[in-house]
Amino acid sequence: MNRQNDGPGAPGLIYLDNGATSFPKPDEVYRFMDEFYRRFGVNPGRSGYDLCIESGDLVETTRRQLCAFFGGSDPNRLVFGYNATDALNLAIFGLLEAGDHAVTTHLEHNSSLRPLWHLEQRGVAVDWVDFDGRGYIDPDEVIARLRPHTRAVVINHGSNVIGTVQPVAPIGAACRARGIPLVLDVSQTAGMIPLDVEALGAGVICFTGHKSLMGPMGTGGMYVHESVELRQTRAGGTGVRSAQRHHLEEYPYRMEYGTPNLPGIAGLHAGVKWVQQQGVAAIHRFELDLWRRLRDGLRDIDGVVLHCADDDGSGERISVLSFNVPGLVAADVGTMLDVDHGIACRTGLHCAPMVHEHLGTDRIHGSVRFGLGPLNTAAQVDTAVAAVAEIAALARR
Repeated sequence: MNRQNDGPGAPGLIYLDNGATSFPKPDEVYRFMDEFYRRFGVNPGRSGYDLCIESGDLVETTRRQLCAFFGGSDPNRLVFGYNATDALNLAIFGLLEAGDHAVTTHLEHNSSLRPLWHLEQRGVAVDWVDFDGRGYIDPDEVIARLRPHTRAVVINHGSNVIGTVQPVAPIGAACRARGIPLVLDVSQTAGMIPLDVEALGAGVICFTGHKSLMGPMGTGGMYVHESVELRQTRAGGTGVRSAQRHHLEEYPYRMEYGTPNLPGIAGLHAGVKWVQQQGVAAIHRFELDLWRRLRDGLRDIDGVVLHCADDDGSGERISVLSFNVPGLVAADVGTMLDVDHGIACRTGLHCAPMVHEHLGTDRIHGSVRFGLGPLNTAAQVDTAVAAVAEIAALARR
């Protein structure tokens, strides 16, 4: 990978929290955001003067770029939002109402879990499918839960806690055959592994821009397959047909509201361009090589417990790894890594409480998570392994 920084942030910092957000971004992202917003930072699509046309062109160019990135066929059905949580709320509340049934998993992030919980209180029946000891769901079990009144299947494609990528293609095929939308949360996988809406059988792909797509925070959205119609749950300005009282029904306006995040979309455009230049498959190979180096190093440390980190090649995964040091609270391990070793990571429940309930780590306040990115190095991984070894030795004493 093309690394511009030896250590982002503070001098000497080793950043291993890419599961939360990628950092640093490629220099091209910072430059393009700044230059574009300085030159064309006006409200896109609202007027006919040149600056407005230029800003609108970037939004539509990025819409086409992301549509192709996800294997879509209609750029108008690529909808921008604030992040994956925003998109998942639009999709879930736009598909389900009292009397409906949904199927989901214990791997979900709160961005899906909480909307579904709220809908359960309003009369939506929800089936929750558990994952096995390796961290994967059984597609047949999901398919077996489908009912005549199932209106959505919601799955976290790549776990932000244990890094397993779920085998969703068989589920997508079964859903397509029954006319049930499969809603995929690709927050962790978009930009890290190749995604294709048709191959996965997805009805709605919900993505965020600030993780492996290398864009800024406050960006994301969804691609809505032609077979899916989402009920409108919001209304507002679009800059189009302003005299019309009801919100526009055609895509993308159907699911977009108000002034878009123009500098964010500019940064997302540059981030996706960088990812495409590097090659998604190449990024995935590089990060998995680092992940295996990290996994092997941590596995050899006495007193370190890894979670769902077996990799026999039979299941796909991303470069996220969670662990605990027995005798130490995860947050304390994170503090020692930060203060004593200059390593930034994530600790706690990672907004995915059901995963930790399954693992039993909810009783010990979660786990420590390392998230590797395309700008990390083997030397940084080795430093992190040595740091954990030192902390584990202290715990044993």
